[in-house]
Formats: sequence, structure tokens, C-alpha cells
Amino acid sequence: MPRRVLSGRVTSDKMDKTVTVLVDRRIMHPLYKKFIRRSKKYAAHDEANLCKIGDNVRIEECKPISKRKTWLVVERNGAPLADPVVAVVEGVAA
Repeated sequence: MPRRVLSGRVTSDKMDKTVTVLVDRRIMHPLYKKFIRRSKKYAAHDEANLCKIGDNVRIEECKPISKRKTWLVVERNGAPLADPVVAVVEGVAA
């Protein structure tokens, strides 16, 4: 089964190796047929602490890293991140 990939904006980078990503989506209201915005925050793993507040990132679903983290940052401002992130997902300490 393919992993889900979402795009969003970093809203917090205060945690070590973790960023909070706000993902916006637009849905149509079932009755009024008007598009409305829905948003959700995800905790994503950022191994090298590269992401800063305001960066546009792509996050990919992965196996649970901690209680709340099941997402990895794979792209930052359109540029792919380095390989150490993959090593953490596979359980190998880099």
C-alpha cells in the first residue's frame, strides 16, 4: 500500500528533531456547496533540525517513531532532504 504524502507549512520547530506541520485542505460543504477550509496539525520527524517556522514541507507517512509521530519530512521548500531520515525509519542509528 502506498504511503500518504501531504503538503503543509511548519508552525513550530521548538521540539528536538520534531516539527509541527499545518496541513490545509478544501472541502465542499454538503448543503451549501461552498468550499470551506479544514486544517489539521501533524507532528513530523526532522532528523537534522533543518526546518524552520514558515517553511513549506512535504511529509510522508511512516511507521510510528513515537506516540504522536508517524510522519517524516521528505522535502523542504521544494528540495529533498538527505538520507539520514531513512536510516531512522529503518531503525538503524545514524
